[in-house]
Amino acid sequence: MTAPVLTVPLLGNEDHAVAVARRYAESIAAGVIDRDRAGTVPAAELAALDASGLLGLTVPARHGGPELPPSVLAEVIRTIAAVDPAIAQVPQAHFLYVDVLAVWGSPGQQRRLFGSVLSGGRLGNGLAERGGKHAQDLKTRLTGSRGSSGGLRLDGRKYYCTGAITARWIGVSALDDDGRLVLVFVDRDAPGVSVDDDWDVMGQRATVSGTATFDQVPVDPDLVLPYERAFSVPQQLGARAQLVHAAIQAGIAGGALRDAGQFVRTRARPFFEAVRAGWADRASDDPHILARFGRLATRVRAAEELLRSAALTLDQVTLRPADAGQAARGSVAVAQAKAFASEVAIEVASDLFAMSGASAADQRYDLSRHWRNARTHASHDPVDWKYHHVGNYLLNDAAPPNHGQI
Repeated sequence: MTAPVLTVPLLGNEDHAVAVARRYAESIAAGVIDRDRAGTVPAAELAALDASGLLGLTVPARHGGPELPPSVLAEVIRTIAAVDPAIAQVPQAHFLYVDVLAVWGSPGQQRRLFGSVLSGGRLGNGLAERGGKHAQDLKTRLTGSRGSSGGLRLDGRKYYCTGAITARWIGVSALDDDGRLVLVFVDRDAPGVSVDDDWDVMGQRATVSGTATFDQVPVDPDLVLPYERAFSVPQQLGARAQLVHAAIQAGIAGGALRDAGQFVRTRARPFFEAVRAGWADRASDDPHILARFGRLATRVRAAEELLRSAALTLDQVTLRPADAGQAARGSVAVAQAKAFASEVAIEVASDLFAMSGASAADQRYDLSRHWRNARTHASHDPVDWKYHHVGNYLLNDAAPPNHGQI
């Protein structure tokens, strides 16, 4: 594939990055309802994301990137998710792969793929498969050898391939001929790569997280990483990936609260008993609405502060934790933020209707998207297991498992 030539800015500091994220979020706000209803690939919006410079936030400085910390990434994702959490989720695996490359990539891999990222090349997700619970259950295979006439070939089928359909590269997990877990980067438009838009769910529709098929795809041996090693040592790859998910949920919570407030102020009516008692002529004066909104606003603020605290913890632990204790500290902080933000997002998105009344259920406002997005996004990662690991760590000093989900 001949990559498009983009003029991509380098975001040099936190203020610059957050300002770009805010401008980008504002630019896509008007189309969020149409994107939710259509469930089609938001190609123009993703092209603008690719050109914004946000994809390069965490690229190491020694490779020309700004190497901004997790706290900046979390705020960038939260800002976008408050407007459109589906768009915010598209680069989630991208940032994971940048971290994997920073720790485990060879100099050649880093030079090539980081260069692509800094020029707007997004890395799409090709990790999930249906069936099986462990890496050794993967059906996707990397076969052949560097010296063979056929070279390396990739075969398999992946699901929930968020961002892959419009990516420049797809990162695919597979087992090689020796049964080792590897991460393979393939050109999105390479022969044998097919990405479908078969994504028909109630929420996060604009992620278009469809199926990717790899049929005898030729693989550059220089773009194969030893992925099994990534989770055999103390790491923060999982925590940093989960931080992005936590930021998405915090963004959904804030966006739902924002829209609830706007609807209450401009469209909702006070309950007739409040009017009859002389307590309120407007919904925004109804005492029960005030109490509910105040409680929800407090919980949203708490979710945002817990996200910020977890992100700052990861800033301190860094991508290469000193030991297992530091890695556990980072993972538990993010688990708390992710679990709480998921609960709050679902709560606010539901209680929005309790404050706004029956008129808020009118489809033209599409306010149900907040609950559908929050519930869909949270479904892949049970909150109960987050709290389980937090409790086990605090009560029994038991480190959380060393995998990519915490």
